[in-house]
Amino acid sequence: MTIDAHKETLEFKAEVNQVLNLVIRSLYSNKEIFLRELVSNASDAAEKLRFEALTDDALLEEDPNLRIRVSVDKENKTVTISDNGIGMSRLEVTETIGSIASSGTKKFLEKLSGDKAQDSQLIGQFGVGFYSAFIVADKVTLKTRRAGLGSEHGVRWESDGSGSYTIETIEKADRGTEITLHLREDEGEFAESYRLRSIISKFSDHIAMPIEMLGEVYPEYDEEGKEKPDSRKEPEWEQVNKGTALWMRNKSEIKDEEYNEFYKHIGHDFEDPLAWSHNRVEGTNEYTSLLYIPGRAPFDLWDRDQKHGVKLFVRRVFIMDEADKLMPHYLRFVKGVVDSNDLPLNVSREILQHDKKIDTIRNANVKRILGVLEKMAKDEPEKYQKFWEQFGKVIKEGPAEDFANKEKIAGLLRFATTKSDGETQNVSLDEYIERMQEQQEKIYYITADSYAAAKYSPHLEIFKKKDVEVLLLTDRVDEWLVSSLTEFKGKHIQSVAKGQLDLGELDDKESKEQQEKLEEEAKPMIERVKKALGEDVQEVRISHRLTESPACIVVGDYDMSANLQRVLKQLGQDAPDSKPILEINPTHSLVEKMDKEPDEDLFNDMARVLLDQAILAEGGNLDDPASFVRRLNKLMLLK
Repeated sequence: MTIDAHKETLEFKAEVNQVLNLVIRSLYSNKEIFLRELVSNASDAAEKLRFEALTDDALLEEDPNLRIRVSVDKENKTVTISDNGIGMSRLEVTETIGSIASSGTKKFLEKLSGDKAQDSQLIGQFGVGFYSAFIVADKVTLKTRRAGLGSEHGVRWESDGSGSYTIETIEKADRGTEITLHLREDEGEFAESYRLRSIISKFSDHIAMPIEMLGEVYPEYDEEGKEKPDSRKEPEWEQVNKGTALWMRNKSEIKDEEYNEFYKHIGHDFEDPLAWSHNRVEGTNEYTSLLYIPGRAPFDLWDRDQKHGVKLFVRRVFIMDEADKLMPHYLRFVKGVVDSNDLPLNVSREILQHDKKIDTIRNANVKRILGVLEKMAKDEPEKYQKFWEQFGKVIKEGPAEDFANKEKIAGLLRFATTKSDGETQNVSLDEYIERMQEQQEKIYYITADSYAAAKYSPHLEIFKKKDVEVLLLTDRVDEWLVSSLTEFKGKHIQSVAKGQLDLGELDDKESKEQQEKLEEEAKPMIERVKKALGEDVQEVRISHRLTESPACIVVGDYDMSANLQRVLKQLGQDAPDSKPILEINPTHSLVEKMDKEPDEDLFNDMARVLLDQAILAEGGNLDDPASFVRRLNKLMLLK
């Protein structure tokens, strides 16, 4: 590292180098996107200044008209994008540009597949849009000064993208950021003013901030066709975008392409959204909302610090990014804007938390998004399946978080079942109810840590025999889902691995009588097994759910499931140690042989092996696997 009084030459972090290499190798399928990304960043900077200036108008520095300017130097083959927005300090430049979004870079690299088309779509999601400049430039120079700091606090950053960058303190009279792209030899088309105008019109026409370029200047000629002296005027800046907030326009005037481009602007995405909802509400609480459902889950969907995607405006003035009070956590993937006419311009997070109008807007937002999803599920099932594969696990958080809309959310849920094709989650609770047996009273489910463990669980044997469909729940969030979603449309939702199995009318009188008879005959053996296992089990009883396996473990009706205990422990949380209930199938040949064993020590070993096998079949871990192996080897050597 080389340092003088104000200048440093620094190396990019290794992860940043990898991202830069990908960008420079033209991961973007459309090179024009570089201008969209840089203009979007400039727009964000201007919006942030407008917000901060609400409480400190000195930040505007006698230059209140915010704008973005794009200029071209055809002779030197440069393109410059400048704004008079919030700007950056030297520390902010180092933290944001020198290391990209460091928290997301590692995850970004982990997501890369090697497929250029697919990887290009990821770049925007990871906040590295600034680096799109290197698609067309072999050197990028940035000059910036944060609003409120003196002119001596300007910063100059420069890099050729080859692994290092320089940063120095400079004099900069005006606030904001100026980015100059030194175009590559083969990218001369972007040094043409008309080319940049067409790109702005295509990608950034909807931005509510004026985007200006210098107008064309044409000389005047006399009657003889000679240019008049001094007829050339200095070119003036002119706005090249409409500059109207898209969400404030009438829906009938907006094309789908415009909706899609606006989503890409606010969502920093490269794919079109799956759907959107654009609404204007009038009356006592006037506001406009434009909400999008993305086509792809963001990389940080499961991060605790993940930010919401709804921006809050008041009378078209940007107030807050990532306004978490406008959308519940289980809909955190929704992107969009809400523009209110009634909220105060100096609205703060504290006010948001206690403002009834915000609650009204939030409730309406939720209903609209759920309505869009319901319509999609009904009219476009293939599109909804795509949505579910991306966001299904998040929607499963809904019943626990949003009691008022629990039934609506439940109708949107999708599951794999014992009758569905493979592990794809595509069966709704409505479809399940339609296929229920005539005398079936409950919706049955099983939770496990994998699809195979659920599908082949011994708990399902009686259900397979009676042709009763069972939901196979294998996502971690499913345990929280079933703890809050206990019924749907009057049907109780019941675990097949909890409590005494009661199939109600599905069991005929003959079956019940046979069960009672088996229980009575097996009492002596049950007592022997209880004595052998002692305090390691809560109870030993005859099973009515097994038809092929010798034993299984279950928990009480109000106990935590074995799968949830494992999930909590994997997350480093304490889980109550509830002892299992061992259920035995008295008709199984292994149990019949054990019942006839006179040697008490041998019987005890067999009982222990039976319990350990049941724990393993449930997906659990043995406290003493060595003893299990020793007992099993001993029994295998018997004649």
